Amino acid sequence: MEDREVVRRINALCKERGWSVYRLSKETGITYSTLCTMLKKTYSPSIYTLSRICNGFGITLSQFFGPEPAVFPLSEGQKALLDRWERLSPEDQRALEKYWDYLLSKDS
Repeated sequence: MEDREVVRRINALCKERGWSVYRLSKETGITYSTLCTMLKKTYSPSIYTLSRICNGFGITLSQFFGPEPAVFPLSEGQKALLDRWERLSPEDQRALEKYWDYLLSKDS
């Protein structure tokens, strides 16, 4: 993958999530200025940096370089739910998953 394609993919992943460069910086721990320079000058990050970016997006390097999955539009309710999920701590996310499992098991 060429430098421009890597940067294009990072920008596309940000756009899919509605993230700014600032949000990407917060999710990855990479400084805002470093990300801005990389994205504006369209140079590829090191494997280490790209790995941190992938971790921030919650994907693997394999997923980053693999074929892009089909994109399904989200409803406003789904977007709101995902936004709330992102703001929960990992512990609260696990608790919510257990609650969902409980609710779904009642319907079975």
